[in-house]
Amino acid sequence: MLYHFLVPLAKDHILFNVFRYLTFRSFMALITALVIALLIGPPAIRKLRELQHGGETIREDTPERHRMKTGTPTMGGIVILAAILSTTLLWANLQNRYVWVVMLATLGFGLIGVWDDARKLRMRKGLSMRVKFGVQVLLTGALLQIVFWQPPAAWLPVLAIPFFKGWLINLGWLWIPFAMLVVIGASNAVNLTDGLDGLAIGPVIMAGGAFGVIAYLTGNFRAADYLKILNVKGAGELTVFCGALIGAAVGFLWFNCHPAEVFMGDAGSLALGGAIGMLAVLTKAELLLPLIGGLYVVEAVSVIIQVASFQLTGRRVFRMAPLHHHYELSGWAEPKIVVRFWIVSFALALLALTTLKLR
Repeated sequence: MLYHFLVPLAKDHILFNVFRYLTFRSFMALITALVIALLIGPPAIRKLRELQHGGETIREDTPERHRMKTGTPTMGGIVILAAILSTTLLWANLQNRYVWVVMLATLGFGLIGVWDDARKLRMRKGLSMRVKFGVQVLLTGALLQIVFWQPPAAWLPVLAIPFFKGWLINLGWLWIPFAMLVVIGASNAVNLTDGLDGLAIGPVIMAGGAFGVIAYLTGNFRAADYLKILNVKGAGELTVFCGALIGAAVGFLWFNCHPAEVFMGDAGSLALGGAIGMLAVLTKAELLLPLIGGLYVVEAVSVIIQVASFQLTGRRVFRMAPLHHHYELSGWAEPKIVVRFWIVSFALALLALTTLKLR
């Protein structure tokens, strides 16, 4: 909203010209979201604690030592949602359809998570996988229609191949199911990773930074031409959303670091995963997502391997899945696991950015 109020004033006062620049608005979005998260965090945590009455908020499939965390309020993802959405509305150009698509994806997946968290607290059982997946498919499919039916000059349903200059695969209508797989897969992968204090939110900060850079370069014609990457007109505005994402995540980490005062719950993990997946789709970085979000991929794959191995052979590959629980049962301290996973995530995000030049 500030963009629409203040940019027109640049005609009369050069001071307001700064609001035209994506870099300025992105950094302001980061700071604003951080401040909002820090301000609303304490009262939100108190309210969640009152509403949940110290109820069970720990997943059943966790090591026994997690029982000591019983009573820690969950559904803290609403703090992240409030910070991201309010900040993006404040600093972004709201005439950009990509901004609305990623905001609606974040809100939609967040509301699915709130629904699931509320059922777990009230009925001790969350949504069935069939219902949860069905709603995710409907939501993602509807949002992707907004993108797919743009004029061909504005959007091409193509898949960009990393490391190769100008290698594009035209998927046609198959782009929609492929993009749905990316967004829904990312959302549920982040959800699986949310098992230790601060574990899931740290890589979100890395991913937000990486996609912020990619969105800025992809949306800038000169930068895209120089790097030989696909130029997506209007995608640069997503940099503001990425700034808000980073700020909100850092603010939430203040309360979620070990020992956590609040858990993000499905309200946060599904929303953040959906946002990251949609950013990958809108910036044509779908094939970079497994690298940028490599930690989430490994966690999800560890669950698939564990289930497949047990069903086929009756034996487990890991002591417990997802992978972070395997290291817990191997004797690693929780903070050590979290920090080391963060380091891996940071390295993978940097590696993904190097591919932009290696064409």
